[in-house]
Amino acid sequence: MDKIFQALIRSVASLAKPGLWRYLLAPAAFSFLLWLALAWWGFSTLVEWLVGHPPFVFLVSWGLIWLAHVLAYLGGWGAIFVLAYLTTTLIAAVFVLPWLLKKVAAREYPELAMMGKDSFIAALWNSIAATLLFVLGWFVSLPFWLLPGAGLLLPLLLLAWLNRKTFAFDCLAAHATEAEMREIRRRHARPLFMLGLTLALLAHVPVLGLLVPALSALAYIHYCLEALRQLRGGALVSVMQGE
Repeated sequence: MDKIFQALIRSVASLAKPGLWRYLLAPAAFSFLLWLALAWWGFSTLVEWLVGHPPFVFLVSWGLIWLAHVLAYLGGWGAIFVLAYLTTTLIAAVFVLPWLLKKVAAREYPELAMMGKDSFIAALWNSIAATLLFVLGWFVSLPFWLLPGAGLLLPLLLLAWLNRKTFAFDCLAAHATEAEMREIRRRHARPLFMLGLTLALLAHVPVLGLLVPALSALAYIHYCLEALRQLRGGALVSVMQGE
């Protein structure tokens, strides 16, 4: 937990740097306005669709029509939040993270040589694959939301997985070799997930939660680069151009 706390503290400290906030606000503002407009246009249709499908249709068959509509209404807003969060996460992972990584690495981790493969296509595919798997997991988990507490726990676990899957790979791709990436994932599998879970909790703060994807990118940058620095023994590792 100390390393998670350290990454979060360093992320907050990084936010004091000029010009950083616009990279946090831009993805959130775009996603918020986009999905707010779509919700205004088709929210009632979404609620009616949810009422006609499991698990809400089971409540209708039991005569609990009012409960089905209440839960569908909550589920509809939950779906809109998830879609907005996913949109923000994609933007943060594909466009914001590379800029943050370059700035933070140069300023706070200058001794780490870039020994990996910085591929935009690989990062884009990783983010899209993680998003599709998250959406699949979200729909598969819907029937279990009727269980007491599951409606709170399952979304948190799914978001924690999404954060780790999306950002941990992209933060290491440019700096770490494949062997270093495997070793960090092995050693830090649980902390990387717990960092994602901590950020998933913050994501449930209304509206402000849309800032979390960009903050997640920043937190994972600090955690992963520090893990890489420790893996290399803290020694100066530099690769001179032309050698």
